[in-house]
This record gives sequence, C-alpha cells and structure tokens, in this order.
Amino acid sequence: MNILQSIFTDYYELHPRPAVIENVNKMIHCGDPSYGGAMYGCPHCGNLKFVPFRCKSRFCPSCGNKYNQLRSFHMSCKLVSCVHRHCVFTIPAELRVYFLEDRTLLDCLFHSVRDVVLRMFSKMNKTENFTPGLICILHTFGRDLKWNPHIHALISEGGAGNITPWRPVKHFDYSFLRNAFRKVLLERLTSRIGPTFRKVKNEMYTKHADGFYVRAKPNLCTPDITIKYISRYLGRPVIATSRIDTYDGKNVTFHYTRHEDNKTVTETIPALNFIQKLIVHISEKHFKMLRYYGIYAKHHKQEMKLRKCISAEKQCFLHSS
Repeated sequence: MNILQSIFTDYYELHPRPAVIENVNKMIHCGDPSYGGAMYGCPHCGNLKFVPFRCKSRFCPSCGNKYNQLRSFHMSCKLVSCVHRHCVFTIPAELRVYFLEDRTLLDCLFHSVRDVVLRMFSKMNKTENFTPGLICILHTFGRDLKWNPHIHALISEGGAGNITPWRPVKHFDYSFLRNAFRKVLLERLTSRIGPTFRKVKNEMYTKHADGFYVRAKPNLCTPDITIKYISRYLGRPVIATSRIDTYDGKNVTFHYTRHEDNKTVTETIPALNFIQKLIVHISEKHFKMLRYYGIYAKHHKQEMKLRKCISAEKQCFLHSS
C-alpha cells in the first residue's frame, strides 16, 4: 500500500458525487490480491507468479501514469510530421467557481478553444479554409492543487486547405486568440447560465480588456520531442506520491514548485483537507479530458490522406483503437 492509499484508507468517507466514490474505492484497492488477479506459470521450471489486478483509474498514481503512456502513443500515431506549438488557455479566477458548481460547463472551455483556433487558421484564406491539427487537454488543478481549470492545446504550425495540401504557419495571432477566446467563452457561458451571468460578463470585459491570458510555450522541433513534452500533461494524477513527503496518521506534508518564482513550497495540512483538495479534480464518468479537433478529429476529410503517411504498425493501432 503506497502513502496515498494509506491516507484515503484512514480518512476517506463517502461523498455525494458517484465519480468520486468509484475512483477512490478503485484507487484504495488497486493491487489488492483479495480483489483478484492473474496467475502466470513458467512452462519450463513450473514456477508460478500471482499478479493482482490494477484499478485502471486515472486518479491512481500508478494507473494514471500507465494511462498517460498509452495516450501518448495514441497521440504519436496522429501527429503530422511538423512543428507543433503548445499554448495554454486560462480563465480569470472569478470564473472558476462556475465550472466547479456545474461541471458540464467544462465542455464550453473545449469548444471555445476549438472555435478560436480553427477560426484563426480559417481567416488566413476563406477560400482555402485552412484547418490545423489541434489536441486539447483539460487540467483542473494548479501546482498547489487548487481548482484552476485550463486547457493545454497542441497546435500544428500549419494547416490543410481545400486546394493546397499543406501550408506552414509560423505566426500565431495571440492578440486575436486572447480576445476571441474571451468573447466566445463568455458568450457560451451566458447562453448556458442565463441572464444572471450578464453582469459578470460585463465585468470580465472591463477587467480583462486585452482578453483572457493565452500562454505560449517555446516551439518544439519534432513530433517525438513534442510527444515527450506534452505527454506529462495528459492523464497524470493530481499529485505524484513523490510529492507527498510525510503522513503521520493525521497530517499530510507535501511540496510543489511555485509557478511565479520556481521556489519549492512545502505545506502541512490535515488529512481530510488534503483529500478534499484531491477529489475535487476527479472528472465525471465518461467525461473526455483529451480531445482531438481539426485534421486530428475522427472522420475529417483529410484523415484518409494523413493515414497513408504513417507506418503500417501505427495504422493497425489506429484501426484497433
């Protein structure tokens, strides 16, 4: 039993969200032989080895990392051989509570990022209607474990047109991305929440006159390097067990690197508070935290052309997934 399993076993109580109950119970009993396993035998020496079943929950540190590796390989099968840019779409702190109270609004984040990125490429030439490859990953936590939903977007530096097979794109209009993301997201939230949100919407335009912050990571060279870089943002657990320093049965001490100055911060909090910090980030069942858009979307008109450009091994994997 690892340190995270010990904390939850000692202090976990049932919580109203079914997804929380399901994932925590899975994580607590991950690798527990009493929940079954598989027996392997050597045909030569006759030695037997029993391997307990894993929980396969993304909330579990070990299974979450395994999920990460599988999704990384799946992503590598889709990537076009070109430079990709990593952008992070963030929202003001005042809006975070709306996504916490109604988690279905998280779809608005995905759709808003998709719309503005596709629009940025499309407006380069309306006849060609260039379409990039876009992969979006939702994170709901910051380094300090606080609720902070944001989208990590991997965008191809190029797009496929109606006539031109491929056009490289080096310049991204970040001013457009910031302002368009603010506009599209606020419009979607107003449509979903209703008239009561209009006052907040007006305040957002006043406080964030330059749009919502879109952070651009350094350009990446090859798809392989891109995959290694972005894979850590895929299905990683909220906290790795290596960041949990001590647990004395009552309090948990953990550390993180503060984003503002890259300094290591250590916190000691009651175990129940620690559990609360973690379970808030458990997604609802069947909710997709990773989504493909543009030429990476299924059934896109360019998909069959792109499939011909990848290896036979990866084509077999795509057909089986």
